Amino acid sequence: MKNNTFFLLFILMLIGCSVPANAQDLLDKLEKEYPDEPQYEIATFKGTRISLGHSIENRRKGVLEIKAMNLFWNIPNRPSQSFVADKWTARIALEYGLSNRLTFGAGGSTLDGIFDGFLKYNLIKQVKNDKGSPFSVTLFQNASYSSKSNEVYGGVELSDDFIDRMAFTSQLLIARKFTSQFSLQLSPTYIHRGSSLDEDPNNHFALGIGARYKVGGHISIVSEYYYLANPLESIDTYDAFVLGVNWEMSDLMLQFQMTNARNMVEDAFITQTPNNFNLSDGNFVFGFNATYVLHFNQKKL
Repeated sequence: MKNNTFFLLFILMLIGCSVPANAQDLLDKLEKEYPDEPQYEIATFKGTRISLGHSIENRRKGVLEIKAMNLFWNIPNRPSQSFVADKWTARIALEYGLSNRLTFGAGGSTLDGIFDGFLKYNLIKQVKNDKGSPFSVTLFQNASYSSKSNEVYGGVELSDDFIDRMAFTSQLLIARKFTSQFSLQLSPTYIHRGSSLDEDPNNHFALGIGARYKVGGHISIVSEYYYLANPLESIDTYDAFVLGVNWEMSDLMLQFQMTNARNMVEDAFITQTPNNFNLSDGNFVFGFNATYVLHFNQKKL
């Protein structure tokens, strides 16, 4: 019995010595086969929009996003019988991942009658292990069409010419996830509008800055500001500002925001925000977004 015990201990010692050696050999093989494998940063922002404006995030291939955006505000010095707010506008949009890097989206707004479509392409991904890019870059291109025939759009009463009703927005979205709680994005922006008065520019240049801070659980505080370098001259406009809260719930995200913007398409809210950001004189606008995600490309286990 004693000999059997010593024999068993001897076998266990051999196994104990061989396992680390085999494990190390396996690690060495993996390192040779996959040298310096980059680890990409994910979820810089939890949605395709920070709040009002687009983030660097795209939907993965085969994923459909259904988005409902709403803005509510009051009109100063107007006796109103309206429930909650005097004015309300909504935007319904669909976004679909054509690939893991390319997203197509389209939507329409109720109050201003703007229909828009866009493409987003993730050009560069942030790498975690300092062996690649320290930030992510996404290209964004939007085209919008104003369908309202008698609306003053950017200080100009639109003609029936199709081109006069068009606007195009190009953005370079540059973001970095500094920690698991904090992310920051810069958005250099170029906007071309089809129609303008003599004193108004057709081309606008703006810089957007957006940030997200996770306060705990699935709750994040977000903010955006868009500085417009050459605003319209025919009407008074202000830089758009947003302060909001995002609540993530699996495939559903709810976004609540305070803003001075009354539009939800880039060329409109960047160049045509008519109020400063304050709670007086009807300048306060409350926003509510709901985003639901459907997966059409799930792999079967």
